[in-house]
Amino acid sequence: MKKILALLLAVVMVFALAACGSSSSAPAATAAPAAEAPAAEEAPAAAETKVAVFWYAASDAYLSTVRAALDADLEAAGIAYQDFDGNNNQGTQLEQVQTAVTNGFNVLVVNLVTSGSADAAQQIISAAGDLPVIFFNRAVEGDGEEGTVLNGNDNIAFIGTDAPEAGHMQGKMIGDYLVANYEDVDINGDGEISYAMFMGDASNVEAIYRTQYGVEDANAVLTAAGYPELVYFNASNTDKYQLDPNGAWSSAAGNEFMSTNLAEYSEANGNMIELVIANNDDMALGAMAALQGAGYNDGNGRMIPIFGVDATQPAQDAIAAGGMTGTVKQDAQGMADAICAAVAAIAGGSSVLDASAAVADSADIYSMAEGFNNKIFVAYAPFTA
Repeated sequence: MKKILALLLAVVMVFALAACGSSSSAPAATAAPAAEAPAAEEAPAAAETKVAVFWYAASDAYLSTVRAALDADLEAAGIAYQDFDGNNNQGTQLEQVQTAVTNGFNVLVVNLVTSGSADAAQQIISAAGDLPVIFFNRAVEGDGEEGTVLNGNDNIAFIGTDAPEAGHMQGKMIGDYLVANYEDVDINGDGEISYAMFMGDASNVEAIYRTQYGVEDANAVLTAAGYPELVYFNASNTDKYQLDPNGAWSSAAGNEFMSTNLAEYSEANGNMIELVIANNDDMALGAMAALQGAGYNDGNGRMIPIFGVDATQPAQDAIAAGGMTGTVKQDAQGMADAICAAVAAIAGGSSVLDASAAVADSADIYSMAEGFNNKIFVAYAPFTA
């Protein structure tokens, strides 16, 4: 009997992944490992499923790409859904969840506003009651609190990324680039590379690790090759980053900071910023626009290397045009596909845990986080011209 049920689960996942599309970097779906699927009546049938998708902020550039992909996936799978914009307010999002539950939505997909807040996640879970909840993209537990929300709760899952991975990948990319182009990047010829760092959100674990490892790992590559470590451009800033005050990871913040910096730090003054590291592509693009306004990164003059994270289409276009140097791909389509496949499996009768296991095993870009049975990682990848 267990073998029959396991086969049925595998079939459900194959159809779910096919209906939800597939990431361009993902191979064909494979059968999930043997697991006993619950009876179909324990979960809403696909035709009865109403999915509420809660976004921390509709204005976020990367998440707008995920939203477009997820909307298309859910429509292709024939699953009814509605998007809700939290407008970067956790209280607003909680009220939206409570209203959605009252209005009969029976699967909740949540992009938590307050990233890394176990308290905020628990409030969402309490409001959901017995309904399945799939958190995604923004962490539900803080650094050092792994498992406090996810472990022991069989009706919730998380689909996102391994937070340190992007920082490590960005740092190595930067280090490798500098080793290959050191003399060109060192504009004032002082033997050191001065850098600016733009941080998206002080409390977001992704931002914390990108800020840390983007520099640490670049320094490791540089020192191994016999070069000195990076030097932050403004010695009086002991934080060694400039923070988007609204936690919005915005191009406006990146542009404003870089424009202000250039008024004091320039080639004429002998202290030009020689490298820009940003937590995401939007901030990187904002910095690029400021540099272009000063005659850099436009294909006609000196290039200040700029590195971001996300590989949004505008960033890819900027890299192709020579305005940016590199970024780290955060697979928007792959994340949307995983969310849709999990929802479709739940709608077809699978438990949240069985759906999680099947998604994690469905393609090489997915993996289950060590020590968890409901935390799925979508792999990052470096992106350069």
